[in-house]
Amino acid sequence: MKKFLIPSIIVGVLLVLYLGMSLFFSFHYYPDTKIGTVKCGLKTSSYAVDRNKQLGEDYMLSVTDRKGNKFTLTGKDFSYGYVPSGEEEKILKKQNGFAWPANVFKTHRYNISASATYDKAALAAKINELSLFNDDYIEEPVNADVKIENKNYEIIDEVPGNKPVADQITKEIETALDDAETSVTLSDDCYVRPEITKDSDVIKNCVSQIQNFMNSTIHYDIDGADENLTSEDIADMLTINDDFSVSLNDKRLTKYVQHLASTYNTYADVRAFKTSSGDVVNIGGGDYGWVISKTKETEQLKQDLAGGAPVEREPIYEQRAKQRTPDDIGNTYVEIDYTKQHLWFYKDGSLFLESDIVSGNLSADNGSVDGVFKIVYKQKDATLVGETYRSAVNYFMPFAYNIGLHDASWQTEFGGDRYKTAGSHGCINLPPDIAKTIFENIETGTPVIAYYREPVTLTNNAAKMSNAYSYVKPDDGTAAQ
Repeated sequence: MKKFLIPSIIVGVLLVLYLGMSLFFSFHYYPDTKIGTVKCGLKTSSYAVDRNKQLGEDYMLSVTDRKGNKFTLTGKDFSYGYVPSGEEEKILKKQNGFAWPANVFKTHRYNISASATYDKAALAAKINELSLFNDDYIEEPVNADVKIENKNYEIIDEVPGNKPVADQITKEIETALDDAETSVTLSDDCYVRPEITKDSDVIKNCVSQIQNFMNSTIHYDIDGADENLTSEDIADMLTINDDFSVSLNDKRLTKYVQHLASTYNTYADVRAFKTSSGDVVNIGGGDYGWVISKTKETEQLKQDLAGGAPVEREPIYEQRAKQRTPDDIGNTYVEIDYTKQHLWFYKDGSLFLESDIVSGNLSADNGSVDGVFKIVYKQKDATLVGETYRSAVNYFMPFAYNIGLHDASWQTEFGGDRYKTAGSHGCINLPPDIAKTIFENIETGTPVIAYYREPVTLTNNAAKMSNAYSYVKPDDGTAAQ
């Protein structure tokens, strides 16, 4: 009998204990239970409600802004109070008291849809008092931008700033209050956004236009030179307009074309010319040489730079010389030494013929023009007309204004000093057979190098119009060059 009594007593005690604990947990939460922010393990639902009410009385909301600064709203300032929703009781009713052995050592966490009551007008006033609305605290948003500096472009990121949107801030704070949250971090929607960001289409299109221009590099095909318009050079010519469209800066484009002209134009340049006598004379003036057409080159540049692809070409010339060498003259040319009254005609580097001449009468202010010129055209059976003369010639080869090579059957002799007192009206008089031979063998465009070995003063109109090297303005005696 005793053998069965003790176990029965133990079972009875355990049963009483189990049932007692089951009854207890029918009215009390399991240990380590937390509803919202309230720890209510082994407490009743009334305790949870009362505790939430008490927390409501002491309620404070921490508001964190974009800068990471925190601002506090105190519930008493706007009559904040907790309104029970009955969820505390529902949680306890769903708790199975008879399952306590499996749950007393577990963690139990519940979030409830609490509701609160507060004075919205008072809340709005307190929100408005937050320093995040102060002018000296607010940083205006700044749009993204594209800048061209140091011959390259840079995308400038937008600056978000912290200019507040009051309605959205109030909305997010009220949501936190309604949910009985103790803290809230304001979202990006609470701030005025920049209108243009680095990812905006207008920025992407601007960059695309810039890159298209910068892809249009140009290599100029100029003998003896390595002239390139690089991406960096192109970037320096660009202007970003207020609407983020990209255009060429006309002044900078013009400046570059002027650089081309200044560097590669040889029109009327002073050239060191090795004479047939073996010495070197410096002769400039005239109209011979390379001339870049600035207007046409500018227009072509605009087309090339809009193309978005590398280009290789010559500059657009208004006038071309025979070749690109230090003097541009090449090895086919006419040389006239006015001082020696002699002419040489070279073809392909070899002396083709030479002859004495009679040039313009210096004493009558008809001195022949000096400089580097070219044969403009050839004409048979021409009549040369001036104010005091009319002369028929068989072969006329003008090279400067109305000055040219021609036959002069009326001259009784050539060479010597005849030109100083009995010279021509400016043309170069040649023996008829010499004029005929030159006419038959010379091409238009052939350079003509004409020079004096001693200083002379040319004041006539032909010298002025042909840009003669020794032209001097008649009014002040100042050399034109």
